[in-house]
Amino acid sequence: MEQIVGWLNGVLWSTTMIYFCLGVGLLFSVLTRFLQIRLVKDMVVQMFKGKSSDAGVSSFQALSLTLSGRVGTGNIAGVATAIAFGGPGAVFWMWVMALLGAATSFIECTLAQIYKVKQDGEYRGGPAYYIEKGIGWKWYGVLFAIAALVAMSILMPGVQSNSIALGLENAFDLNPTVTGIVLVILLAIIIFGGVKRIANVAQYVVPFMALGYIVLALIIMVMNIGELPSVFALIFKSAFSLDSAFGGMIGMAILWGVKRGVYSNEAGQGTGPHGAAAAEVSHPAKQGLVQAFSIYIDTLLVCSATAFMILFTGMYNTQAPDGSYIVNNLGDVEPGPGYTQAAIETVLPGFGAGFVAIALFFFAFTTIMAYYYIAETNIAYLLRGKNSKWAIIALKFVILAVTFYGSVKTAALAWALGDIGLGIMVWLNLIAILILAKPALLALKDYEAQKKQGLDPVFDPEKLGIKNADYWVNEYQKDQEQVS
Repeated sequence: MEQIVGWLNGVLWSTTMIYFCLGVGLLFSVLTRFLQIRLVKDMVVQMFKGKSSDAGVSSFQALSLTLSGRVGTGNIAGVATAIAFGGPGAVFWMWVMALLGAATSFIECTLAQIYKVKQDGEYRGGPAYYIEKGIGWKWYGVLFAIAALVAMSILMPGVQSNSIALGLENAFDLNPTVTGIVLVILLAIIIFGGVKRIANVAQYVVPFMALGYIVLALIIMVMNIGELPSVFALIFKSAFSLDSAFGGMIGMAILWGVKRGVYSNEAGQGTGPHGAAAAEVSHPAKQGLVQAFSIYIDTLLVCSATAFMILFTGMYNTQAPDGSYIVNNLGDVEPGPGYTQAAIETVLPGFGAGFVAIALFFFAFTTIMAYYYIAETNIAYLLRGKNSKWAIIALKFVILAVTFYGSVKTAALAWALGDIGLGIMVWLNLIAILILAKPALLALKDYEAQKKQGLDPVFDPEKLGIKNADYWVNEYQKDQEQVS
């Protein structure tokens, strides 16, 4: 079984996929004329515009909902792993992936808005919906929905809760069973309150946890400010094998930088569009821009915070492809949260383990919340026109059970199976958005044209020749009349 899982992972997350992600991001960057650079001001402005409604959430709540999924254990453990196996240069390639990934995120999240539906009084959308409505391949949409449902409800939540339990046991000697019970109670209170409660919790918790983490990184950087020039020089030189110690590692730097960038910011994975579709906006491009900026928050801010803590303090190891150490400053410490913990300990002795455990708790817990919402959306897709109430209640109990089980049991196989689920989602989604990019590009052009005329952009798919955007044709105007 483990051999089959390992082989599948090798196929799904091969170098082909890594460069496919880079290529798709570069293509969309060119097609959108690098909107991720041109329209940064619009991204920030749109983040705080729009209010929630009976059917949808505000732009900021949708941003927080998707960030709760993007900002997870990968921002702590994933960055350390990238440095351990790709060297400091991997950080540069994570930044490149963020820049290109922002364009990919714009396309997929704009598509989610274009093809969203109003189902059981709530906005629903995501890859399964835009695959069926935009391309017309219902079987392909069903395939994505099943992959997402299995990955998000069965395979992934336990991986996150296990990280929380290990962190708390290491820092505070807290029994994993107690951690599991607390997690289940907190999660139940939130998910039984529906999408509105999930979005409300996310909009307060996500900014708080991200800001707290970034502030600590800034403190560590200021206390090691003399290292600033050498750290940046090391990152850029290592990225292109210009540093003598890391010569010949350019391939590993790109591989690990891009791989961990995709894992962390989730651009192209198809997870972000689910939350993006829930936003109450007048034009799909508005939420597409907001979600492009979420990639910057995840990678350029939170991932960079981890990288700078580790590199400014020198608390890392880097292995060459043959297994020998190029840098060995931490002995036998395994690549992961231990690097960040050691970095914090150099500045604030006795504080590292506790802070990393609490950061992992917030990062991983909000990710489980996002997993639940994605799984619920795909159940709603699969059971449209049928009573999905009992299936969604069953889903809640499955997520709670998996979360508890993951807290008390460590399973390397769970990580590997989760990677397979995510890998299938990435491949299915990237192929879909390549086929379906035109409506998102038309929406961007229309948004910019209306902005030039001094208008607040409002979407009319029929004027643009976009078919099957049924919500915008049949229900948007009615919803606006009810709101006003």
